[in-house]
Amino acid sequence: MEGGNSPSLQLQQLPLATAAVSVQPHTDSFSYKENLIGALLAIFGHLVSSIALNLQKYSHIRLAGSKDPRAYFKTKTWWSGLFLLVLGELGVFSSYAFAPLSLIVPLSAVSVVASAIIGIIFIKEKWKPKEFLRRYVLSFVGCGLAVVGTYLLVTFGPNSHEKMTAENITRHLVSWPFLLYMLVEIIVFCLLLYFYKERNANYIVIILLLVALLGSMTVVTVKAVAGMILVSIQGTLQLDSPIFYIMLVCMIATAIYQATFLAQASQLYDSAQISSIGYILSTTAAISAGATFYLDFMGEDVLHICMFALGCLIAFLGVFLITRNRKKPVPFEPYISMDAMPGMQNMHDKGIAVQPDLKASFSYGALENNDSMPEIYTPATLPIVQEQHGSKGVSAPPYRVLEHSKKE
Repeated sequence: MEGGNSPSLQLQQLPLATAAVSVQPHTDSFSYKENLIGALLAIFGHLVSSIALNLQKYSHIRLAGSKDPRAYFKTKTWWSGLFLLVLGELGVFSSYAFAPLSLIVPLSAVSVVASAIIGIIFIKEKWKPKEFLRRYVLSFVGCGLAVVGTYLLVTFGPNSHEKMTAENITRHLVSWPFLLYMLVEIIVFCLLLYFYKERNANYIVIILLLVALLGSMTVVTVKAVAGMILVSIQGTLQLDSPIFYIMLVCMIATAIYQATFLAQASQLYDSAQISSIGYILSTTAAISAGATFYLDFMGEDVLHICMFALGCLIAFLGVFLITRNRKKPVPFEPYISMDAMPGMQNMHDKGIAVQPDLKASFSYGALENNDSMPEIYTPATLPIVQEQHGSKGVSAPPYRVLEHSKKE
């Protein structure tokens, strides 16, 4: 009897064992190979995208500095940059199908490092070695720290892999940790949006936090869409599932609103501040979303998690040092501000501006008239209406002009 019952017991326990194994993260060498493929695709994509953006910027600068009447989209340089940009974005998109989300997102520091190196190589000014090192020492240190942080991220990144099937994505979507995370994120997003729109709190942290919260949902949906496409290519069709199109619509919508807030931030703040603060906030939010939705760190030991966090911190510091050294643009002022001139009158009475008086005449944009110059070279002067005394019926002008003698 016992011998007859043992095969039936083994058959009943077999499906439970296989189901338990499918939930656990992979620990074989193939999962590390997938991590390496995803990391290389992400690094390649960010590197090519950085080259493409600098190539398009070079096309705009070249047209602005020449007398070429062509538009920028009619040049081969701009189209080459656009082709490389599409190629780089495809590489980054494909990387989400192989490696965990928490590993791919911090690798965007590669684009910052590449932009810094390209900017140093293509410097037009000639610097002495000492001045060059003094000016760009922070960039070199930042690039080194970003490379070290990237190495730690790839080495100690999460190793959890799961097939992005419609069933798995739906199960993660309705899990209570992700629902709780979404509730907190929606509340925080609404509060930030209220202070930004109603209270006019145009702080860079508030705007970039809005971008980071939207970006965390963007990368979650990107991984779902890319993973389902990869599973469909491998033979199991997933494109006929409604969850695929739900994720696709969410990906496009969050990306559009994210770009809108980024454009508003670029109008108010410097691009270097946006790059550093935005990278830190977006990476933190994306890792939190990946750990909650895809359970990236499930089954990882404490050492790997600590080393991964250390790699993130080092990459954050490297990006901050790189963007810290960028030269801020100085706005061009074509005219002289009258209130900034010492000893000049600048009075305002009920919205009527009173121009300063100098030598009984005033010329716009000039400190004083030069009577010795020919008439054709002298700037245009405004007529002076002197105050009349003794006539009570005549209304006086709203300002008083004092005469200056030639001796003065």
